[in-house]
Amino acid sequence: MRQYLTRRLIQMIPILIGISVIIFGLFALAPGDFIDANMSMGASQERIDELKALYGFDKPLLVRYINWASNTIRGNLGLSLQFMKPVTEVIDDYVWNSFILASIAYMLSILIAVPVGVLSATKQYSKFDMGATVFALMGIAMPSFFLGLLLIKFFAIDLPIFPVSGMSTAGANNTGLAHILDVGKHLILPSMVLGLTGVGSLMRYTRTAMLEVIRQDYIRTARAKGLGQRTVIYRHALRNALIPVVTILGMMLPSLFGGAIITEQIFAYPGIGRIALMSLSKRDYPLLMGFNMMLAALTLLGNLLSDILYAAVDPRVRLK
Repeated sequence: MRQYLTRRLIQMIPILIGISVIIFGLFALAPGDFIDANMSMGASQERIDELKALYGFDKPLLVRYINWASNTIRGNLGLSLQFMKPVTEVIDDYVWNSFILASIAYMLSILIAVPVGVLSATKQYSKFDMGATVFALMGIAMPSFFLGLLLIKFFAIDLPIFPVSGMSTAGANNTGLAHILDVGKHLILPSMVLGLTGVGSLMRYTRTAMLEVIRQDYIRTARAKGLGQRTVIYRHALRNALIPVVTILGMMLPSLFGGAIITEQIFAYPGIGRIALMSLSKRDYPLLMGFNMMLAALTLLGNLLSDILYAAVDPRVRLK
């Protein structure tokens, strides 16, 4: 296991280098920069040229990439021109808020999608299966911003049960359990939006995988031996049905952080996705490059997590 993890981590290095080249090239090709977007109307051309020289925007593209890549290897992602502080500090200030939200949404998606997908497969073409299919298709088709606005309308305005925005009540000085409960109330609506938008596809994958497994010969043999339905489904079929599902579970990890951009904006949630969206309008490219590198690293870690889950689910897979 240790050798496998070491080899996979080493293989990630050239992939991350290639991703860094693509990310830097895309942002370098984008028209304008932070200085053009924020100071062109109120500063002289001499001052603009001076600032570009100060932040290295006047250097050749290759030199800029080498400087950025070498600093990134040392853990320095550059200076956020919007916040005037290191990108790593900005990410550290907000990424944990997004991590809490993404973790709750991740668990919510799994706890709803997997059991419903299994039941939907075992009761194929029943009313439950049809209802679950309609629910899944609605979750896939409905944009997160529309679902968020609906939840705000029903649960924050018509029925003022949950707060509309933020991570905690403004002006409140809660501590201890009161603070945890306050944060929890603010997390309910955004985590529902982020979780329910991922339930549909995961549920359909689970249902399809389960249908393929329960039609196999060894399942018919288990039933012919007199094993109960529960034993056949949850002991023999489910474990094999989860093999393709774990791929989706691994890829959901980075998508939750990327998909949270719109959700965090709707609920004014102080997460890294909302900050990245603000940085896009400000053309704070160092922060955006750091955010995209974080998503790339999460994607690779999600793939690694999927491979590890393969070995946990399928005893035929060995990590060597």
